[in-house]
This record gives sequence, C-alpha cells and structure tokens, in this order.
Amino acid sequence: MEPEVAADTVRAHWKLGERPIGNVVHLLELHGVRVFSLVEECVEVDAFSFWRDDVPFVFINTMKSPERSRYDAAHELGHLVLHRSADRGREAELDANRFASAFLMPRGAILASAPRYPSLPNLLQGKRPWNVSVAAFAHRLHAVDLMTDWQYRMTCIELSSRGFRKDEPDSSGVRETSQVWSKVLAALREDGITKTDIAAELRLPVREIDALVFGLVKMGSIEGGRTGRGGIARRGHLKVV
Repeated sequence: MEPEVAADTVRAHWKLGERPIGNVVHLLELHGVRVFSLVEECVEVDAFSFWRDDVPFVFINTMKSPERSRYDAAHELGHLVLHRSADRGREAELDANRFASAFLMPRGAILASAPRYPSLPNLLQGKRPWNVSVAAFAHRLHAVDLMTDWQYRMTCIELSSRGFRKDEPDSSGVRETSQVWSKVLAALREDGITKTDIAAELRLPVREIDALVFGLVKMGSIEGGRTGRGGIARRGHLKVV
C-alpha cells in the first residue's frame, strides 16, 4: 500500500476515525506491540522496531521532546506495517514518515480544521489538538496542499532560525508513558520482586532494566499503592506477558 492509504487502513481497522490519537504508546500496546525505551548510549537514535516470532517490538528514545517521541512511535508503526520483510533504506524511511504524518493527522480532519493562513502563531495553535511538533504540522499542511512551496520553505527557515527544530515551542510537556509496564512493575513489587530480582532472572544489569522501561513509566506508579496482580508474576517465576 501507499503510506497514506496504509495509515488510513490502520485507523479504520482500529476504529479510530479521524479524531486525534490520545496516546500512541497506549495504542500500540493495546494492539500487541511491545514498547521499550532506548538507553542513554542511543541518544542519537530516534527509535527502531522489528518483528520477532510474529511479535512486534518498538524502542523509543524518551530523551527527545514528547511530540518528537510520539511521532517516532507512529513512524515505527509505519515500518512494522509497511516493511516487515523489506530492507529499510532511505525510501523506506520516507515512507514511514509519510505513514506517521497521515496516521497522526488524517487528511480529511486536517483539511477541515487547518488555519487559513499558516503564520507561526496559527501553526502553533493548529498543532495543539494533534499533539505534534510545529515542524511536523507544517509539513503535513504542505503535503495536503494547504501551504505553497514558498510558504513551507519560509516556515522551515523561520523554525530553524528560532531553534524550533530541536526545542519544541509551546510543548505540551506531557510525555507518553506505558500502561503495561506500570501495571507489571507495580504487580511485581506487590509480590516482593525487586528490580534486582528482575535483572538477575533476565541476566541483565539493573541499569539496563531501568533504561529499557523506566523512560516509559511514571515512577510514582511503582513506588507504592496496590495494583491487582492478575497472575502476571509469582515469586521465583517471572513471566511478563
């Protein structure tokens, strides 16, 4: 499929309509994707994904802006859908970008709600419902012909000159976290299973456990409180499903 058709198809299959997506990480987890965070040594990597034994995995850099990490998660969904058995070269990256843009900002909804004149204040206002970066929003407007080539070029120059390519202006500041990992870690804690126990059973250093999941977990959710275990884990036999 063409990337935009594939994005529309996934939205239809998951019954999302054309409304903004509340939390991409939750959505991926809901549909069986295992989502992890990347370690600090991978700061230059935005995200990556792969299939293993018919199970999809996504790793997200949580040191980027919340809007950037959200887009990266959608980008990796594009790879999982479009490039399961293909080499991922430059064209595949462009396709995944087109998928992410269409998946997060459906054409019909953008055409109906976009600002008439793409000034920077209007772009900042228009991007908020979609929770994307201003650069991604401008790119989408250009892709659906709501910005001319000249308008888009001038917007890109302005965003670069203001440093908005790296530091997102008017950021929501709300990072998407995992529902699954919060529940798993809280349940393990209730069973008396510590990070050290988890690391020992998985034969990984504790710091790697932290790096793989704590970028996606609010620490308060595993420091206290009771969460139903539901058979997720038992002492001496760790099994995360």
